[in-house]
Amino acid sequence: MPRTSAETPRERYRAQVRAEVKERAWEQIAAAGASALSLNAIAKQMGMSGPALYRYYGSRDELITELIRDAYRSLAEAVRAADGHVTSLAYALRAWALADPHRYFLVYGTPVPGYHAPDDITAIASEIMARLLDAFAELPAGEARTPFDAHLDEHREWTDGHPAPSPAPRRALAFWTRLHGALSLELAGHFTGMGFDPALLFAAELESLGE
Repeated sequence: MPRTSAETPRERYRAQVRAEVKERAWEQIAAAGASALSLNAIAKQMGMSGPALYRYYGSRDELITELIRDAYRSLAEAVRAADGHVTSLAYALRAWALADPHRYFLVYGTPVPGYHAPDDITAIASEIMARLLDAFAELPAGEARTPFDAHLDEHREWTDGHPAPSPAPRRALAFWTRLHGALSLELAGHFTGMGFDPALLFAAELESLGE
């Protein structure tokens, strides 16, 4: 968010400290994972006392929330910038993930023990899924309904009221699960040494989804 001339020096200083705290937090996450995040360790790195740092972030969970919020907003911007076709959305997702794997895993990796995201983060995640549902709703059905399609007719809470007709919800879920599966394995290094190009695997998975 751009700074405004109405900000006081104290407000600018506070924003600078909060930004540096987040930078240090990402360094910790890169080194040891989100579960090892420590405000006291960040305070020590910044030459501050723990109580002083808590004036900027009241808890570890508040800091994690801010990092996740930033990550989801970044992904939402990448998805919005895509042209809306399923293929474009897929490659926007992959480019975003490859640009910062630690950010990707904070959002889509193992949940941080004891952490629960607030409702506004869920809303941003729902916006991303709505973009996928929009894309699949615009495609012709072109295939027979499956038992899972019928199941999804009765279990659409995850669509947050999106009106996409069958089979769009199932196809959006298949896109979400399979491409995230390929990305998660690639970013975690599980394809290292296997001798194939993960980018081509991603393309093949996307093609197998009919896109």
